[in-house]
Amino acid sequence: MTRLRTEIPGPRSRELTARRGSAVASGVGSALPVFVERAEDGLLVDVDGNRLIDLASGIAVTSVGNPAPRVARAVREQVDRFSHTCFMVTPYEGYLEVCERLGELTPGDHEKRSVLLNSGAEAVENAVKIARRATGRAAVVVFDHAYHGRTNLTMALTAKEVPYKHGFGPFAPEVHRVPGSYPLHDGLTGEQAARRAIAAIERVDDLACVLIEPIQGEGGFIVPAPGFLPALARWCRERGVLLVADEIQTGFCRTGAWFACDHEGVVPDLVTTAKGIAGGLPLAAVTGRAEVMDAVHAGGLGGTYGGNPIACAAALGAIDTMRELDLGAAARRIGATALPRLRALDSPLVAEVRGRGAMLAVEFADRTPEVAGRVAAACHAAGVVVLTCGTYGNVIRLLPPLVIPDVLLAEGLAVLEDAITAARGS
Repeated sequence: MTRLRTEIPGPRSRELTARRGSAVASGVGSALPVFVERAEDGLLVDVDGNRLIDLASGIAVTSVGNPAPRVARAVREQVDRFSHTCFMVTPYEGYLEVCERLGELTPGDHEKRSVLLNSGAEAVENAVKIARRATGRAAVVVFDHAYHGRTNLTMALTAKEVPYKHGFGPFAPEVHRVPGSYPLHDGLTGEQAARRAIAAIERVDDLACVLIEPIQGEGGFIVPAPGFLPALARWCRERGVLLVADEIQTGFCRTGAWFACDHEGVVPDLVTTAKGIAGGLPLAAVTGRAEVMDAVHAGGLGGTYGGNPIACAAALGAIDTMRELDLGAAARRIGATALPRLRALDSPLVAEVRGRGAMLAVEFADRTPEVAGRVAAACHAAGVVVLTCGTYGNVIRLLPPLVIPDVLLAEGLAVLEDAITAARGS
């Protein structure tokens, strides 16, 4: 292919991989051992000059482009003014502006407050802290196949044992796991799945919050059956239990709306965000009902780097880009292009093609990582970056940047289709 100058990985990437082995902890993995030198919309250019089609966006982070002009400009301007003061020492306007935007964009028209943090896991930890403080209760309900992070509390919240939890316990207590909605495997309607989940939730005492990904991410890009989320939200509201939506992977136009909860009109009490919020810079947030957020005493929330001024500038540039380019509509177009193509394959290897907007997945019938791994390896060899996920490692997930040119999306899908067809014969 004209995009590729060498095999993948090329000689320079192999040299850097050898250096990596003596400097980087072996517990840090990489899906594809190529070292990136620069990027363009929908392309990663490695140190060997290979141009790889990016269907991963750094795990849903660089949705607005890489680099995105508005984000890059905002970062340059901010770093020339000042790089850090710590908002808890001397505040600055960028932090306020990001919190104001979050109040406008997150679901619901109630009065809101936000706290800015560094990572998705940190946002989830703080959401649980806030829920416990506001309710005076301790227990947290999470769902089968959930992923919420790698810190001690968020490992307890996460379902998948390997690689995320294995050997790292003991974990935080007062975490209760219940079944969710997985239409491919449970065959239930949203209402039926909600009744099953609620029956399990009602056995939990001292419940502060129910924490859920509106579309599960690492668990397999599982889209719940229609009606599941609204029924769960209704139960929480009637019982005085806080509903926390983990929109870290789904938020900021990824599913075709600003947030995945918007598709069914669900209004959570607390929303966690990260990944796509700042165009590649580390930023996360918890946004929620004013009376819930303000239940925490002064000094109970914060962190040295949370809401760093450079990351805040990047977030404002990213949000402006999403609005100006209508990236929600762009995500819907990506889904409308990709889903019919992949479903037309009609391969016996494929159990389901699913997704919403530009958050797409192919689940294989083999409930081991073997087929998905071979398909991903074939895509990588052809210069297309895809990722695997799922409790059983049997799902290929696609997270293209929302600004990907149509021609690159089409070429990337063709490579994936060929890889699936080839896997059938191998």
